Amino acid sequence: MYSWIWIAIIVLAIVVEVLTDQLVAVWFIPGAVVGVILDFLGKDVLWQIIIFLIATGIGLVIWRTFIYGKLKSAPTKTNIDAIIGERCVVTERIDNFAGCGQAKVKGQIWSARGVGEDDVFEVGEALHVVAIEGVKLICKK
Repeated sequence: MYSWIWIAIIVLAIVVEVLTDQLVAVWFIPGAVVGVILDFLGKDVLWQIIIFLIATGIGLVIWRTFIYGKLKSAPTKTNIDAIIGERCVVTERIDNFAGCGQAKVKGQIWSARGVGEDDVFEVGEALHVVAIEGVKLICKK
């Protein structure tokens, strides 16, 4: 009697999954399948709903605790984050007091400053990028 509702939930969940790149509705599919089975067995609609919710919850918990943790990878450094920790080469004298200086890192020229107030680095010196403030590399030996 209510099988068509459970089948509609299955179809809707599949459509939502196809249209998104995240797992947002897959949890409802096993619960709805159980709902169809319970309806064919002649169980009361209240039991169908209760078991649907339990099966959906169990599927969600299993995914989150076991599978999601194993598939989750470390975040990939991109753009600015990938530069921090890299070596750079001074291309224009870095003088914090004078407020000037440039360094090249990963093929790009950046304005650069030293960590200390009185840091001075000469052209050709190799430094490490420790931070980025605005559009300036913060470097140290």
